[in-house]
Amino acid sequence: MTVLEALAPGKVNLCLFVGEPRADGYHPLVSVFQAVSLADELRLEPAGPGTGADEVVCAGVAGPNLASAALAAYRAASGWEGPPVRLTIVKRVPVAAGMGGGSADAAAALRLAAEAAGRPGDPLLAELAPALGADVPFALAGGRALVTGIGEHVEPLPAGGPAARVLVPSAPALRTPAVYREADRLGTPRAPQALAAAEVDLRAGAIPPVNDLQAAARSLCPAIDAVLEAVLRAGAGSALVSGSGPTVFGAFDDPERADAAAAGLPGALVVRPVGAA
Repeated sequence: MTVLEALAPGKVNLCLFVGEPRADGYHPLVSVFQAVSLADELRLEPAGPGTGADEVVCAGVAGPNLASAALAAYRAASGWEGPPVRLTIVKRVPVAAGMGGGSADAAAALRLAAEAAGRPGDPLLAELAPALGADVPFALAGGRALVTGIGEHVEPLPAGGPAARVLVPSAPALRTPAVYREADRLGTPRAPQALAAAEVDLRAGAIPPVNDLQAAARSLCPAIDAVLEAVLRAGAGSALVSGSGPTVFGAFDDPERADAAAAGLPGALVVRPVGAA
């Protein structure tokens, strides 16, 4: 097996409407996802001598890794019996930041596993993605998409909108389940009729800077408020929390203005939209 490499782009939610929880506890959503140029770097290669199982190495990130689950799922579903592999992940996308970094790693791991098995573009990947995580189906597709259901329905959209976005990560990690629980406590999820109306508007081309999880993220991480204000003062056309947060991003039509704004915001970086995987 040759050494294989892939990028796993993070994402921002250009808008995010969240519905009331279903009977199974999951919240339906209507959102426009955009993959961005900030990406993790993945490398798949043969495991070291004497290694009896696949291993995932991701420095600085503790706990279970979705990429490991992706490798195991592909082996089990495809019957691929290639020798053990080592997957090394260099993290660039902040962890637990509302940018789908773990899901992007899982999607990239699926693609690499299929390539290693001699089945690049294996249709099986799309079948496995939803069970790995709500954002994995989008991460597998990439680009810009209308995402509905609990993330399993991904409809590609044409590129467009601001040329650059300024990201401002925050130090506190926000776990997605906790943010959804807080949103339920605050009463922000939408009734089914309101969620359906939002989907109609998005299909018509309107993408308002709305995030139904933003109030919950701000409640759990009050420091977000100052970041939102600072991004707007820096000249952004809009400022929004991405996903469950706490990352904030501002939209800029002019890349040079984005660069200047990022230079004045501690920890900020400029990202651009990227196309489909």
